[in-house]
Amino acid sequence: MVNIFLNGCCGRMGKAIAALCENNPDYKIVAGGDIIENNNYGFPVYTSLNECTEDFDVIIDFSNAKAVPAILEFALSRNKPFICCTTALSDDTVNSILAASEKIAVFKSANMSLGINMMVELCKQATRILYPEFDIEIVEAHHNRKLDAPSGTAMMIASAIDQEISDDIEFVYDRHSVNKARSKNEIGISSIRGGNIVGEHSAMFISDEEILTISHSAQTRDVFAKGALTAAKFMAGKEKGYYTMSDVIAQYIEK
Repeated sequence: MVNIFLNGCCGRMGKAIAALCENNPDYKIVAGGDIIENNNYGFPVYTSLNECTEDFDVIIDFSNAKAVPAILEFALSRNKPFICCTTALSDDTVNSILAASEKIAVFKSANMSLGINMMVELCKQATRILYPEFDIEIVEAHHNRKLDAPSGTAMMIASAIDQEISDDIEFVYDRHSVNKARSKNEIGISSIRGGNIVGEHSAMFISDEEILTISHSAQTRDVFAKGALTAAKFMAGKEKGYYTMSDVIAQYIEK
């Protein structure tokens, strides 16, 4: 059993993780942290992290960008693996997480879905085989309440593709103001916002004769909660270092 400290436990994703753990013998949330006091859980919720006296194996953080430095310091003080599921982090916070990985085990991914990370691996393979004969375009769609565009996941896919290309790649987000033909070294990234779309991502590899589309559709937000728990099991007992969902997927590929 993996014992978890869940930061941001009163948020939407925190509640989803708590619900998945209720009847799962592989995981137990022993304590949580949030700015909101909540006595409805079967575990204590601390508004001040330093008040926590429970022992645990890993920390899962699904809070907000401003809260990450404090929970990272808490992970360092307790010498526990830290799983950062929070997005839209500042460069300073990202650098702090990288620095922390020299002392503790740190896990970070822009998207906690196992499926979307499998999509990233497939896109990398497709790029190695198809570029530069194929143009590459990325399309993402989310609910109408999402603030950022393009999504962090779209940028994660684009960056992974870019790493497989030796050319200098240009990310193009908006074509309406540029009257010119598409350059070969472009990766177009388009965003759609509407309704209650959880998350749709497609990478299109386009030649004159054919189109290959690699896509992922999140049906519920539970996919992100399940991914966080998969990461928790992977990280329990890990030595210091920086880990991503690619490391989780690699263990399945190697089998």
